[in-house]
Amino acid sequence: MTYALTNPPLAEPLTLAQVKAHMRIDGSDEDDLLLSLLRTAREHLERTTGLALIAQAFRLYLVCWPESGIVEIARGPVKAIDEIRVFDANGEEAIISLAGHVLDGNARPARLYLRQRPVPGEPLNGIEIDFTAGFGDTGADVPDALKRAMLTHVARMYEFRGAVAPDQQPADVPEGYERLVAPFLMKRL
Repeated sequence: MTYALTNPPLAEPLTLAQVKAHMRIDGSDEDDLLLSLLRTAREHLERTTGLALIAQAFRLYLVCWPESGIVEIARGPVKAIDEIRVFDANGEEAIISLAGHVLDGNARPARLYLRQRPVPGEPLNGIEIDFTAGFGDTGADVPDALKRAMLTHVARMYEFRGAVAPDQQPADVPEGYERLVAPFLMKRL
């Protein structure tokens, strides 16, 4: 099971103005750095929680269908299944009908049931599921606790700006960060 981002988010959960207000920064000299740290904070949060904060498109690659018939999608919340393709032994793709599919996109992990599940002929990654995940299209759709975690994380990375290059961030997460994101972590047994 492999995930690939096919269409990144068109916005960030927080604006530059919100970050600067939180950090009490008035000038614009470090706007590029702050935007970079904001993107890093979002990416880190998405990696650790399995969430997509702002709507974005992904492709899930599967070798075969699960025996239960239910595909678990660890990226979420899943808003829509966009397209499903199965490849035969010659590499020819077939688009699978989404008629009658059932999606529980808010479950963690999200669950997808398909009535039609043709067996792929391709030995590796013979099934591709394109889906859209995210809380919504703007930061207004993202839970406040996650935005607060991002604000504290950007501020912490900003403190390290002289010691750690932006491409080496995140160097640390602030105290309290884990408490803010804990309710959004996927629970596994």
